Amino acid sequence: MKTWEINEEYKVSFDYSYLDNVIKRTLEKENALNAYFSLIFVSEDKIRNINKMYRGIDKVTDVISFAFEDNKDLVYNDIRVLGDIYICIPRCIEQAEEYGHSMMRELAFLTVHGLLHLLGYDHMTKEEEKEMFHLQELILNEEGITR
Repeated sequence: MKTWEINEEYKVSFDYSYLDNVIKRTLEKENALNAYFSLIFVSEDKIRNINKMYRGIDKVTDVISFAFEDNKDLVYNDIRVLGDIYICIPRCIEQAEEYGHSMMRELAFLTVHGLLHLLGYDHMTKEEEKEMFHLQELILNEEGITR
């Protein structure tokens, strides 16, 4: 059981070891087994600042991904360096409650979503959104993480 403290008033305890399988399945589906990326849990203030600085949007969001593969030089010893995923844990908890599913489901969803962005997926058009969200649901369902 991991305990992560966002600030003095907000403490969250949960076991997130299940994310290993979710991440592995996502990387397998995309044939990206030799890959490295960072998964960073942050507070609302931190993700709001990141969102404002890099996207020009001054509001809290649930997940932000920064893909590094635009630079093909970021391959070391045949290992792909994908980038960074920032997940806002307080927003994740709020969304789990809002959507009526578990924290486990929401965190797995946000992790897969962020990782697919690192792997080149986007949802700027209806077609892209359909493809990306279908793959997310497929991965989560295969891991037994349902709504």
